[in-house]
Amino acid sequence: MTPFLNGVLAGLGIAIPVGAIGVLILETAMRRGLRYGLAAGAGAASADFLFALLAALAGTALAAALSPYATALRIASAWVLVGIGLHGLWRAGSAVVRDASAAQGSPWRIYGQFLALTLLNPMTIAYFAALILGQGAEGLDSPAARLAFVAGAGLASLAWQSFLAGLGAWAHRRLPPGAQRAAGWLGALIVLGLGIRMFF
Repeated sequence: MTPFLNGVLAGLGIAIPVGAIGVLILETAMRRGLRYGLAAGAGAASADFLFALLAALAGTALAAALSPYATALRIASAWVLVGIGLHGLWRAGSAVVRDASAAQGSPWRIYGQFLALTLLNPMTIAYFAALILGQGAEGLDSPAARLAFVAGAGLASLAWQSFLAGLGAWAHRRLPPGAQRAAGWLGALIVLGLGIRMFF
């Protein structure tokens, strides 16, 4: 298998499992439409691309350097997710705030928020580093092969996040306001639960 296809599989492996970021991309697109959902997905995919690049260039060293801080980083990520979940519950419970929020910010701001939020999960570096080490010298033994791996991972992540944005935008156009609000409650509860789970 080529390094590019290995990267595609790696990108899908980190992007597809339903987690807080995926739920938030769906919720953003459902609440604000396709343009904002795509911006959110692009932010998350950009972080995956950066992590894959860092892992390809210095994965082993970075994973070792981050290891002593794993617990602190996990706790910080957990608090961020809990805060987002609580804010989502508050927003879903207030139709006025929910409707007004759609006019605030810009796609670039959403992109930056999701980039920063996804970067709070630096253990992704360890995931990509383990994959690269698993390939051995045979698969990723040249700069070109490593760049092909990184490109495949980034594009695969972007494709999946864009799919989630499209799904959310479809719901935004077709679901009645009551169903959208219920989905907002559910998404916020999932994110809150994932954040609480990270404490243990």
